Amino acid sequence: MKKAHTLFSEGQHRWLAISRDPERPNHLIDTNEYVIVYGEEAGLTDPGGVEIFPAVFGAICEAIDPNAIRWLFSSHQDPDVISSLALWLEFNPALRCHISGLWKTFIPHFGGDENTLVAIPDEGTSIALGGLDLQAIPAHYLHSSGNFHLYDRKARILFSGDVGAALLPPESSDLYVTNFDKHIRFAEGFHRRWMGSNSAKRDWCERAAALEIDMLCPQHGAIYQGDDVMRFINWFDALKVGIV
Repeated sequence: MKKAHTLFSEGQHRWLAISRDPERPNHLIDTNEYVIVYGEEAGLTDPGGVEIFPAVFGAICEAIDPNAIRWLFSSHQDPDVISSLALWLEFNPALRCHISGLWKTFIPHFGGDENTLVAIPDEGTSIALGGLDLQAIPAHYLHSSGNFHLYDRKARILFSGDVGAALLPPESSDLYVTNFDKHIRFAEGFHRRWMGSNSAKRDWCERAAALEIDMLCPQHGAIYQGDDVMRFINWFDALKVGIV
């Protein structure tokens, strides 16, 4: 069963990871969901697929009051990212979902309408959570043509969606990367195939390297922290991906 793990806690400001479900059926890809808490409000990144909604919702309820969640952040349009939208809206119809404007007429096939979705412009934007400002960082074509990551400058955490993802074996349960060289083997094939553009990759690497990041938190696999953040950025920068 999924559980909430505290990644960062400073006063009224917290990050929680909902990750690594040992009871997940093998036919479903494992996913990480992240909850950002600031004061009385919370946001949820890539809330997951409809199949795992009960596990994600249960883990969140054990950690915080789910009524504190004001918005969802969807890095892109994939079903493992946002197909649970209708269930979240059944719980709270007032929830808003931040996503690339490219997907604003596609995502309502999962649920919601034009009032639910808040379009992020291609260049990115600031997203408020109580008194905290988070930044939607462009990551287009990595791997979606309309793709964003979410950066918290105060916590020095970057939610990186599929960038940094690793398809780990079932016996792997570490929340954090503990051996970069061993871990990155489970990321290489995924990044070579799913990241579509070397020029887009280089743009992202330059942008990420300029940020102050203590933790890089992908949607799949373990979290990079400390020196492993820059190790990943350099590894990704050197990796040949996609077709251009």
